[in-house]
Amino acid sequence: MSLPLVTTAERRHRLGRRHRLAPSARAATVAETADSVVALHATDAATVFLSARARLAEGGPDTIERALYEDVSLVRLLSMRNTLFAVSAELAPHVDASTARAIAAKERRTLLKHLDEDGQGLDAAWLAGAEAAALDALDAHGPSTGSRLSAAVPALRQKITISRGKKYETEQGVATRVIRLLAADGRIRRDRPRGSWTSSQYRWVHTEPWPALPAAEARTEIARRWLRAYGPATEADLKWWTGWTLTDVRKALAAVGPDQVRLEDGATALVSPGDTGPEPAPEPWAALLPGLDPTGMGWADRGFHLDPAHRSALFDYAGNIGPTVWWNGEIVGGWAQRSGGEIVWRLLGSPGRAAEQAITAEAARLAAWVGEARITPRFRTPLERELVA
Repeated sequence: MSLPLVTTAERRHRLGRRHRLAPSARAATVAETADSVVALHATDAATVFLSARARLAEGGPDTIERALYEDVSLVRLLSMRNTLFAVSAELAPHVDASTARAIAAKERRTLLKHLDEDGQGLDAAWLAGAEAAALDALDAHGPSTGSRLSAAVPALRQKITISRGKKYETEQGVATRVIRLLAADGRIRRDRPRGSWTSSQYRWVHTEPWPALPAAEARTEIARRWLRAYGPATEADLKWWTGWTLTDVRKALAAVGPDQVRLEDGATALVSPGDTGPEPAPEPWAALLPGLDPTGMGWADRGFHLDPAHRSALFDYAGNIGPTVWWNGEIVGGWAQRSGGEIVWRLLGSPGRAAEQAITAEAARLAAWVGEARITPRFRTPLERELVA
């Protein structure tokens, strides 16, 4: 029996609807925008806001700030691939159990190893005391930056030597590592930054860890949601996206029980159970997505929505995607913001007059939304640099 065929056009239709990028599919809440793609990349503070903007029916930066800092319906977690993501509060316990717990344990082992090798007698008991003192300071002073915490907690001003005796020996303060560990454990979370929504200089607040869930159960839930958003896809795609071991990926997929489909190139891919039918075409849509947007980073193989000839212009040396221009589920160019605030873009190919008109309108919408803010991607790509220059 032959497998159902999912064409490239149908895969692109799915992006418009399931990733909330087509106008009629846009989300009402910020949490829904994150859930539509499972998680929003948050390494670059602006990405969370610009990714959500592209998927929201209405609302400005204040709408996203409210979700992050008042409603706390969206939270930042160090998770997949040891990367910072923003996820809905509903999904956060699953992300925590499936991925963040293991990262936190590794972070703790690494820091304890450095403390031991430093030779000052700093150990697990000392670290526990430093962590407790940091939490007490947050309770006493409220939301605080790392520098304010260091001023309030003498232990956080401790310095240790990393790689003592080696040519790359360096002296480091422990504050950043202790704060990172508390965040990885879910005992503190990022609050409003210093400055505007584009800043990554966060204040920290004391919070309660997420409810404990069985790790295998949590991975199954993440895999189920990921397949719904990104299928057709492969186990290699899921392994790349999550950073899990291949064994964990296979166990999670087995628990989901995906269906198989055939792609136009003859390859076999996976979809959610029963999700083999054709996807209705959404109305035409254009989008200007930020660097690291999840729609550009959801698969190890991006061939169905990106001409391989354009990859070198849109990705940096480490494989991070820059700001991109989309037309009906395909990357057709890149964009940037110049120092004066102007949004500029360049097409890579000729998608047609209708595409150019829609992209022009979307660029104007983006410029109005951004207002006086200035955006420089943390990971600069060749085309973005050219457009700024």
